[in-house]
Amino acid sequence: MEERAEQLVEQIGRMFEACRDDVVKQMNLVDVLQRLGIEHHFEEQINTTLRNIHSVEFYSSNLHEVALRFRLLRQQEYWVSPDEFNKFKCEDGSFKSDINNDPKGLLSLYHAAYLLTHNERALKEAILFATHHLELLSGSLEFPLAEQVKRALQIPLPRTLKRVEALNFIFEYTAQEHTFNPSISELAKLDFNILQKLHQKELKHICRQDVSSDINLDYTRDRVVECYFCAYVVYYEKEYARARMMLAKKIMLISLLDDTYDVHATLEEARKFNEALQRWDKNAVSLVPEGLKRFFLSIMSNFRDFEDELEPHEKYRNAYNIKAFQILSNNYLQEAEWFHQKYIPSFTEHAAVSLVTGGAIELPVSIIVGMGDIATKDAFDWALSCADAGRAFGEVSRFMDDLAVSQNGREKMDVANAVECYMKEHGVTSDVAEAEISEMVEGAWRTLNQARFEDRVYLPFVQRIANVSMSIALLFHGKRDGYTNSHELKDIFESHFVNPIPLDHLDTIEDM
Repeated sequence: MEERAEQLVEQIGRMFEACRDDVVKQMNLVDVLQRLGIEHHFEEQINTTLRNIHSVEFYSSNLHEVALRFRLLRQQEYWVSPDEFNKFKCEDGSFKSDINNDPKGLLSLYHAAYLLTHNERALKEAILFATHHLELLSGSLEFPLAEQVKRALQIPLPRTLKRVEALNFIFEYTAQEHTFNPSISELAKLDFNILQKLHQKELKHICRQDVSSDINLDYTRDRVVECYFCAYVVYYEKEYARARMMLAKKIMLISLLDDTYDVHATLEEARKFNEALQRWDKNAVSLVPEGLKRFFLSIMSNFRDFEDELEPHEKYRNAYNIKAFQILSNNYLQEAEWFHQKYIPSFTEHAAVSLVTGGAIELPVSIIVGMGDIATKDAFDWALSCADAGRAFGEVSRFMDDLAVSQNGREKMDVANAVECYMKEHGVTSDVAEAEISEMVEGAWRTLNQARFEDRVYLPFVQRIANVSMSIALLFHGKRDGYTNSHELKDIFESHFVNPIPLDHLDTIEDM
């Protein structure tokens, strides 16, 4: 399989040269490779192609082509003005009626518009326009467009996990008459299965080393697969195996820390546990309550393992890793203080703490620790400063979680959530509070989009932060709590980690 995949990569790589004089063919090639999840084999060619597409004038009266160019460039840090869509508008600014029955163009416009930044009213209007007409057309569409529209109206493409889209698009691609190529299709299936074998081995390893099983905490949730999934969607590629495993273990520790402060520890125990973590000394175990000593020592041990994973010139990174964990612990303690004191903070107070416990600092730092040489000291300083991208992730994470809690009911040991705090501060109903917080989530996505342009030097990390934000969009879609009630995601986990994609030419491959 690997030998055949290498042949196909070489063969497909030549397609870039073959279509270098045709911008539309170039865009279609890049789009297909990205949606099939195999763009990691062609990063240099794709970057060169998009740079060229951005540098040349593009004249087209085709809505799909204009919107596709807009989306491909914006998601790769190239600024494109919303004025590109003015040619499809009347003098009063409304869209022309002749595109109302162009489902492919409307779908492309819908996806493109979701890359809006702050104060881009025209793109907000484009989303409303496209949504309305796609809903009207949805009942008359055929495969695969019908499935793509249905999926998009739930979660638009710029917020869809690459691996989730790849699994869907692999089966839809054969019906793409104008862009289908059997070699590309074959590589997509082979690549998914080859990587799935790697991910299975990693999952087996991390399940055998489940940190919660070593510390005998009966209150912890069994979330090994869920924690690995969150790391997997940040970077699924083979070259990020070290980063992926380190991040998965870190998320497991974070989950245990969260449960300890929320569910198990008394306020005094929480204070002592946090004090020991702030000292970050194995001897500080004497401060820790008896029932939490093994957990504290496990944290010390795991962070030593993280440092051992780093090369000599990288070992300074673990200091940032530790600092982010200590900041997280401090803020978990603040939430515990509020709960035990039966204090409902103002929304402003709540957000200052809950965005940190939602991962605004911890996740960006953790994502960078295991990456390669692009992870510089400046990148860690940026992540530790609660940069806009990290803060936006914290808002998506915390607010979508709290909206799910508001919908399904708060556990008796949980601190007051964002909805309750907003209701208290502003004297409004839960419906009003939920609507306002939902709009804050939308604002966070716009901030993430804007960070692609404002934090260009940190774009590789912004993209990974966006990936983990997309996992939150999936876990908490429709105000469900897919992390707590992860049985709802069983089919998703099986499709990614258990079931391989059928190969049309399996006999040929086995004979090679």
